[in-house]
Amino acid sequence: MTQSEPKPLDETRLNRTLTLPWLVFYGLGVTVGAGIFALIGEIVGLAGTAAPAAFLVAGIIAGVTGISYSLLVRVYPVAGGEAIFVTRGLGPLAGSLAGFGVAVTGIVSSATIALAFSGYASSLIGLPQWVFVSTIVVLLTAIAWWGVRESVIFATIITILEVGTLLVIAAFGFPLLADLPPLPELSGFSGGLASLAPVLSAAVIAFFAFVGFEDIVNMAEETIDASATAPAAIIWTLSLTVIIYVALALIAVALPDRAALVASDAPMAVLFNQVTGFNGDPISVLAAIAMVNGILVQIVMSARILYGMAGEGLIPAWFGEVDQRRRTPARATFVVAAIILVLALTFPLIHLAEMTSLVVLAVFTVVNVALFRLGAQHADEKLGRWRYWGVFGALLTGAILLFQLASRAGLLG
Repeated sequence: MTQSEPKPLDETRLNRTLTLPWLVFYGLGVTVGAGIFALIGEIVGLAGTAAPAAFLVAGIIAGVTGISYSLLVRVYPVAGGEAIFVTRGLGPLAGSLAGFGVAVTGIVSSATIALAFSGYASSLIGLPQWVFVSTIVVLLTAIAWWGVRESVIFATIITILEVGTLLVIAAFGFPLLADLPPLPELSGFSGGLASLAPVLSAAVIAFFAFVGFEDIVNMAEETIDASATAPAAIIWTLSLTVIIYVALALIAVALPDRAALVASDAPMAVLFNQVTGFNGDPISVLAAIAMVNGILVQIVMSARILYGMAGEGLIPAWFGEVDQRRRTPARATFVVAAIILVLALTFPLIHLAEMTSLVVLAVFTVVNVALFRLGAQHADEKLGRWRYWGVFGALLTGAILLFQLASRAGLLG
């Protein structure tokens, strides 16, 4: 196997059991996570009546890079995702940086979520926070080690609870859509081009509610007919996510008491209460359960990144060893879990967590650049035809990255 060619499909040692529905549920589980439960209030506060347009624009921005991922995974359907794409297109050093960037964001995200969940659980039950951190990480690591199908089934159950609840809110809120503001206000064009500024600012923030679809590519070696299934799962995941988010945003801007939604720390609970008349506390509990889902899918994803990088020769082969009975990357899984535990129990994570969005944008940018380079180098005609899509995607995600850096440096007022 040469450095310029991907690992053949028949070389995989992982358990190839996932079909399109399972992969879509996995994608929804990592994309439609706890973030939307808190984010909708912030987006409505920023964009006002044009919040649905902000989510739609954000979905389109995510979709640009989603298409790049779907093109690349069709040609390189192996674990390791971004690390493999970037290595093939830009070389081993860039591939290593991309792979480590994705793994680090998953690990830091998991540690941050574990702390948030344990803080919530500790306030309810009264046990020390470290007990909940250790218990949840060990339990989810055991599920991740047990098998990919078992992991995805567990994630799917929680995803059905999350998405099902959001659909219930949408169903109860449907009558409110008869009182929506006029289309110019919903689109953000009511005040001319100047009125688009808050919509675009909100869209940049809403963009991160779509991040997660890219994790699908790291499950390629455990997917049946991955070259066809993984690209379809990316498109389905992003499409369903856009529909759900825009529907919720339409209902949110039609609420009789929109200010309560914007001011609340649990805006989805307020939305649930206003459209159903029921107490919103169960929604807060569901948001905590969604956190658990986020930890599991990030453990699974980060382990596959390390496994794929080991197969590519970017890190020691030790990380690529597979449990012969469970056919999961056990060593990589346990290393990821150990780092999550150490971070969650010993480090203040707020500054690291703030950096994860920047790393994600940087990875998206280099993946798009890799698509452009591979389109010129690879024999696959479709990659060649779409190579300039990579330029478009790189410019778009690069611009958002610069916007984020400027915002954090205080250069945007």
